[in-house]
Amino acid sequence: MAKVYSYDEVSKHNTRESCWVVLYGNVYDVTSFLSEHPGGPKIILSLAGKDATEEYDPIHPPGILEESLPAEAKLGKFDEATLPSEEKSPAQEQAGELEGPPDLESLLNLDDIEEVATKQISHKAWAYYYSAADDLHSKQLNNSAYRQILLRPRVFVDCTNCDTSTTLLGNKVNIPIYVSPAAMARLANPDGEWGIAQACAKFGALQLISNNASMTPEQIVKDARPEQSFGWQLYVQTDRKKSEAMLARIAKLPQIKFICLTLDAPVPGKREHDEKSKNVGSNLPVRSAIQDGSASSTSPDPKDATAGQSKEGGESSGGVGRALFMGTAPDLTWKTTLPWLAQHTKLPIVLKGLQTHEDAYLASLHAPQVKGIILSNHGGRAMDTAPPAVHTLLEIRKYCPEVFDKIEVWVDGGIKRGTDVVKALALGAKGVGVGRAALFGLGASGKEGVARVLEILKAETETAMRLLGVERIEQLGLQHVNIRAIERDLYDGPANLDKPSLWENVRSKL
Repeated sequence: MAKVYSYDEVSKHNTRESCWVVLYGNVYDVTSFLSEHPGGPKIILSLAGKDATEEYDPIHPPGILEESLPAEAKLGKFDEATLPSEEKSPAQEQAGELEGPPDLESLLNLDDIEEVATKQISHKAWAYYYSAADDLHSKQLNNSAYRQILLRPRVFVDCTNCDTSTTLLGNKVNIPIYVSPAAMARLANPDGEWGIAQACAKFGALQLISNNASMTPEQIVKDARPEQSFGWQLYVQTDRKKSEAMLARIAKLPQIKFICLTLDAPVPGKREHDEKSKNVGSNLPVRSAIQDGSASSTSPDPKDATAGQSKEGGESSGGVGRALFMGTAPDLTWKTTLPWLAQHTKLPIVLKGLQTHEDAYLASLHAPQVKGIILSNHGGRAMDTAPPAVHTLLEIRKYCPEVFDKIEVWVDGGIKRGTDVVKALALGAKGVGVGRAALFGLGASGKEGVARVLEILKAETETAMRLLGVERIEQLGLQHVNIRAIERDLYDGPANLDKPSLWENVRSKL
């Protein structure tokens, strides 16, 4: 019979020399693991002698505990009845007081879902999901830019039928809406990224799995239908061996059809809501020893492995987003990165985070290795006042429309309505991504909440198509939108596309 430990017994083991924690009702001796923890020892020591389940569970994939600790580290059971009331977690204190699950049918739009989720998830989860760079100008403009575009409805058109199916990189999907790579989904709900996959399966949508997912890729895709499609987001690591190992791992999962190389956040932006959350409630669930700390402080050389450490040698505290950038490589280039990728994966490449027509043009020159691009400013989370994707989409139409014939162009950021989806498609986008909406859907009601997000967007998209007199996605075009109001804010400088010399300049560096 397993030994049962009281709170008093466990709480005494709260030092580097003897560090115990409680996880899922069991007591573990993690002393020997302190030096091996990827995020450093400080976060574990801050929970030493306590129940760490609430901090641990949302950000660690199921099964990782057993993989990381030897069997003898599990000492026995924990007697929760001995836990002093002042030590109980907020979740334990509120047990029996929380409202029941929301009536999803009563949530009519994405703002309704976000409002419900905000009341249910932890403050640190909300701060991480909601946060964006600096003054949130780009985050807000991502959405308001779509409001400036007007639709041009047609009449006397039979709108009985409406087909939202299309293909993304040759993969059939039932809706042109995909879930953007959204990190740390289990901060919102235990269903996590697997729950997003289940919702996507219901609506035939594509899912991009975050490099910083809180579940393993195998766990996320394990119940996927044969026809379901996924992409894998790649943040290239400074230690390239780690990225190469992940690419090899992804190659064994046939459900994952392409690699999405993220380029819009080589370093973390200054997300003030996220960083302020470190002072609210309990410790942050993730913390790193590299590229950590506050974005309000000057940073050392990003290649320095001690970046972000305090003067005393411990870890400084920062937001969840900053911690997730641990080890991310800031040195990617056209010259080095695409050839390196070609050596380690045969999957198609989608480049995420392009924000100018010049880079879109250069990407098109790398077809067929590069099959698509995602116009994105990282949800406004990297550089504030960077342009919304729809501006870049219009830039491409203005300066180098041939890009649309060479590679697929997707967009994300600011999508709140089906009318936003239709506007992006009419301007040439092949797919339209939502990220925060999926996370808030999880927070509202797990996988059913994500399904409600997709249901709302699909229904609104169908309504907009019918009112435009459009039966199929491919019929949408420039004739369905009035962009006059937004043209004033578009880039109006030189094209910077002396095309032969531009390409020769790139080739000379390869």
